[in-house]
Amino acid sequence: MPSAVLSAEDRNRLLSGAHHDPHALLGAHPEPGRGVRVRVLRPGAREVTVLGTRLAPEGDGLFSGLLPAAAAGPGGGVPAYELEVTYGDGDTRVAHDPYRFLPALGDYDLHLFAEGRHERLWDALGARVLTHQGVRGTRFTVWAPNARGVRVAGDFNGWDGGAYPMRSLGSCGVWELFLPGVGAGALYKFDICGQDGRHELRADPMARRTECPPATASVVEESGYTWGDDAWMAARAGRRPHEEPMSVYELHLASWRPGLTYRQLADELPAYVADLGFTHVELMPPAEHPFGGSWGYQVTGYYAPTARLGTPDDFRHLVDALHRAGIAVLIDWVPGHFPKDEWALARFDGTPCYEHPDPRRAEHPDWGTLEFDFGRREVRNFLVANAVYWCEEFHVDGLRVDAVASMLYLDYSRPEGQWVPNEHGGRENWDAVAFLQEMNATVYRRCPGVITVAEESTAWDGVTRPTDAGGLGFGFKWNMGWMHDSLVYMAKDPVHRAYHHGDMTFSMVYAYSENYVLPISHDEVVHGKGALVSKMPGDWWQQRANQRAYLGFMWSHPGKQLLFMGQEFAQGAEWSESEGPQWWVLDDQWPAAEDHRGVRRLVRALNTLYAATPALWERDTDPSGFRWLLPDAAHDNVLAYERFAADGTPLLVACNFSPVVRHGYRLYPGGPVPGWTEVLNTDDLAYGGSGVTNPDTRKPDPSGALALTLPPLATVWLRPA
Repeated sequence: MPSAVLSAEDRNRLLSGAHHDPHALLGAHPEPGRGVRVRVLRPGAREVTVLGTRLAPEGDGLFSGLLPAAAAGPGGGVPAYELEVTYGDGDTRVAHDPYRFLPALGDYDLHLFAEGRHERLWDALGARVLTHQGVRGTRFTVWAPNARGVRVAGDFNGWDGGAYPMRSLGSCGVWELFLPGVGAGALYKFDICGQDGRHELRADPMARRTECPPATASVVEESGYTWGDDAWMAARAGRRPHEEPMSVYELHLASWRPGLTYRQLADELPAYVADLGFTHVELMPPAEHPFGGSWGYQVTGYYAPTARLGTPDDFRHLVDALHRAGIAVLIDWVPGHFPKDEWALARFDGTPCYEHPDPRRAEHPDWGTLEFDFGRREVRNFLVANAVYWCEEFHVDGLRVDAVASMLYLDYSRPEGQWVPNEHGGRENWDAVAFLQEMNATVYRRCPGVITVAEESTAWDGVTRPTDAGGLGFGFKWNMGWMHDSLVYMAKDPVHRAYHHGDMTFSMVYAYSENYVLPISHDEVVHGKGALVSKMPGDWWQQRANQRAYLGFMWSHPGKQLLFMGQEFAQGAEWSESEGPQWWVLDDQWPAAEDHRGVRRLVRALNTLYAATPALWERDTDPSGFRWLLPDAAHDNVLAYERFAADGTPLLVACNFSPVVRHGYRLYPGGPVPGWTEVLNTDDLAYGGSGVTNPDTRKPDPSGALALTLPPLATVWLRPA
């Protein structure tokens, strides 16, 4: 209950934004037998009136007065009142007093957060438009456990948080304030007073919408979107992703068609991806990030789709459009590190909150960023809930988790003496392991049909093993070894490939140790690595032939496949986020346009045949779904193998990575197969090849061998006639 006169300490703490309980000093409080004491903080006000009673000025924007007992509410309690505030310019405004309201966040929410188990944390923290005690407004909540005080500043108060100090809700470290009349679209930040008394304006870590960079304010968000993908979502829960087709088109939304918004992308992207036959898109990180050149991999707004392309509902519209076109949506998710921008997460309340308190654990040596403190309950909750958030609020179908290896190892990119071993003296980050296990288990439990994919570049055991069996619990893992080895092989001149044959066959030694995705991602076509076609040796014809043969090999190799935008039509330049794919090479005016179209026709054919060929995906994680026919024809630069469907139906694949035609090449498929029909040949004229094909039904000769004509630098697929 506020006294008639504030103590000097309370007054100083309140006015300096360093009071933990401003509601005890401000608002209306009954004084038994006397009436109701009202105290208001309105910097810049000249006069404040409450229920006809003019409050007395106390200086520094403070006003106080005693309402008569008749003004009390039922039972002598606090009445429902409004403030009539007149400012120095004569402007008079009527508003509800934020300090007459009870906390708008319940004890159960606080308990769950304190335990690190609030799986819908975005419902509890951040800015939430709601009706509280019969009044419409916005509840602001933020976790700042070591702050001396927190205030809300925004465009609704001239960015002066002096009038809106928040209250601490106890040892959980959460601060809360309900602001009547503030609604969707309002800009805000938190004015945080650290232990040293310094104030900093911070964006809301839980903001569900942000200003468009380079502006950095958070935006109060209230979704009004109506989804149209009910059938998709109902079917998703019953899917078996390891036994179904999965062909992924990776893209950077901001540069796929530079200048397009989410809604404009929704008009073009689904049709393009569906026409090429891809089953999934993977979006490079869509969460808000201050520096576009990071491509989204340095996130400051984990709960907000980037405002560069539109609103959160606009992003929902894009996902919805993709679903209605039959395309699943994966997003890149970056829980390993975050940038040091002074208005964002770093030292959020003046102390390490989200980052590890030990600089040797917090500083990421490669990227100039900070690593999350995975051992802290609240931080783990922030990230686990964020994974769920994208799946539930935006209907995304999967998360590709970035830089998993950097989380798993304490010595990642750190020299000897610059890292701290775990409690057992080892290099494993067991806090990160526990976090990844919790994240995967939570996502798979809450969102049936959603998948998680690890970008993990080491031999960590059990990345895709279930968590109850001691694994990390991912659904898939990027096969970085396959990517590296196969590209090393393809970069060699064919005359030297015989000495590197093992680079193409070694992947089958471990192909079933994890559930793999074969990635030719953005990382392989930037920073001087060259576009996929430019990695290939030889002249322009040979480069395209090599790429086509490689794609035929990739689509038939065990594992799902991922291809980055622009590589589907063999663009010659590296990807640039400022320019995007080189679409003009497909235009009639471009001399080699038909060459590029041919590669794109091949990708379309690969996806179409892949989806129609159960042998390529039904037993994708089962060793019995693969058999070598010729693993050791190194001096011929030839590979041959079979894939098998669940019912045993085979697909025969032969790859000739030599520039010569091999006539009558003998293979031994085995079994009583009457003959084979060629269903794909990357040397087909339609794809820009030389037209060396096997158009007739191929039957075994009397010895049981199958004699094929292998086109130059080409892959052929055959199925039983």
